[in-house]
Amino acid sequence: MRRRQRLKAIVAERGQVTIPKVIRDRLGIGPGAVVSFELQDNKIIVSKELTADPIASVYGCLTGATRYASTEEYMTEIRGPTE
Repeated sequence: MRRRQRLKAIVAERGQVTIPKVIRDRLGIGPGAVVSFELQDNKIIVSKELTADPIASVYGCLTGATRYASTEEYMTEIRGPTE
């Protein structure tokens, strides 16, 4: 069972808050990371925004499939012909 850890930070004069290191490390939040704020009832929800395109990270990984004219042709070869 996971215990919920409650961390605190002090709001600076200009409204700035430092995100605790344990949270930054766990979520991979570093310099230049984008976070979003959402107000829900009486709570502030802070979320890390995904700035990288998830498709770009895997684009081109099927290098063996480049010899096919279309996706359909590739799928037919790996699955076999359908009746």
